Parts: sequence; C-alpha cells; structure tokens
Amino acid sequence: MNLPLSGKTAIVTGASRGIGRATALQLARAGALVAVHFGSNGDAAAQVLREIEDAGGHAFLLQADLTSTHEIAAMFESLDKELVRRGVDKVDILVNNAGIAIIGGIETVQEADFDRLFATNVKGLLFVTQHALPRLRDGGRIINMSSMVGHTASPGSIVYGATKAAVDSITLSLAQALGPRKIAVNAVAPGATDTDFIAFLMDDEAIVSGLRSMTAMGEIGKAEDIASVVAMLASNVAGWITGERIRASGGMHL
Repeated sequence: MNLPLSGKTAIVTGASRGIGRATALQLARAGALVAVHFGSNGDAAAQVLREIEDAGGHAFLLQADLTSTHEIAAMFESLDKELVRRGVDKVDILVNNAGIAIIGGIETVQEADFDRLFATNVKGLLFVTQHALPRLRDGGRIINMSSMVGHTASPGSIVYGATKAAVDSITLSLAQALGPRKIAVNAVAPGATDTDFIAFLMDDEAIVSGLRSMTAMGEIGKAEDIASVVAMLASNVAGWITGERIRASGGMHL
C-alpha cells in the first residue's frame, strides 16, 4: 500500500509522551521512518518504538537533553549512524515538539524557571533545527509546536507564553530563510489538550468545564487531534503552506 509518507524520514522531538507520542505513531502509520527522540524517559520512548514496530512501522530511538548544545550535536551524530545503517541519506520532516510548561505569574516566576523554559522551548528548538538543516532534504518540512497562549493573554503562565511567541517568530524567519530550498516551515498552536502536560488541571471539574466553554466545539482536544494536523503539514498536500501558525484548538478564543 502506498502510504502518504512512504519513503520519508521524520524526527519527532519529545516523542515519548503526549502530542509527540501521538505524532510519532501517526507519522509511522503513514509510512515514515521515525526517529523517536526522548529526554529522560527511556522506558516510555521504548514503548512508543514497540507500538510502531508492532503495527508494522519503522522507527528508532534518539536521546538528548535539548537544553545542551553538546547533547544535541551528539544526538545528530547518532542519527547519522542510524540513517547510514538503514541506507537513508536525508531527513524529510522535522517536528520540534519537545517542550515544558511551568505555571507562574509575574509575582511568582523564578529566574531558574525562566531559564529552564527558554532553554528547552526556544534554545533547544533553534539548535535542533540548526543541526537538522544540513541533513534536511530540499522540499522538506519543519513543524514547530507552538501554543494558543503564545498570542493570547495568559497571566498565569507568562513565561511559557513568551517562549511560544518566540517559537512563532522563529517559524516566520525560518520560512523566509528556507523558502529558496522549498522547505515549508509552519507552527501548530494547540489549545487545551488532554495529555499529561495539563494532567494537574484535569481533576478539577470547574477548570475542565471552563476550558470546554472557551472552545467553539465545547470539547478539550486529544493528542491525536494535534498529531493529525502535524501529519497533514508533513505531507505533500501542504506543500504550498509555509510561515503559518495553524491553530488546532477546536475554536478556542474565537
């Protein structure tokens, strides 16, 4: 069967859980060879690998702390070896999904939290992309994970929102810079999505009800909803879309 991403190779950062996990599984089902990156949860990443392989797909693991440029460089050296071993010469799709959230307003935010958020969500994304570019095929795809809070007021997560606004700015600049190589660069901005990312909120029915009421569809999203948008942007049907921030939120804050 000729699947939409047959013959393609994808890197998904932060693929051991949540949206990254769902994305890795969906890209593999579409026929891509998937590099499943994880930071520290090797057991969860290995489970993602098993699920892909049990379904007849192909994948391998990559590990790195993305706040460290040294570890990013080492990860790409490992990637090169894995690609050679499989007879693959280039990467086609980069999904910069890895990220963290730390809640805090202006009165309580700590310098250490600020540094950790920007190191993971912005610095990591930027330098992963830098290392990926020589390996990325012309006509490839870069999809960055943004957030609705990057462009809406979110006083309770002020620094996290700032990191996602930075991701959107980087997306625009990359789209312009990589246009001559026909590499499409876009961001996906999820709304509230039921993953362990917001698990600490999901036990509070009042908060859950409030989140639902913010969306036109009256629901909280699922990881698979976001992964489907990423898979669309990774495919040939989205070749004329670049420099965009796609809101995948069920109509949040319309």
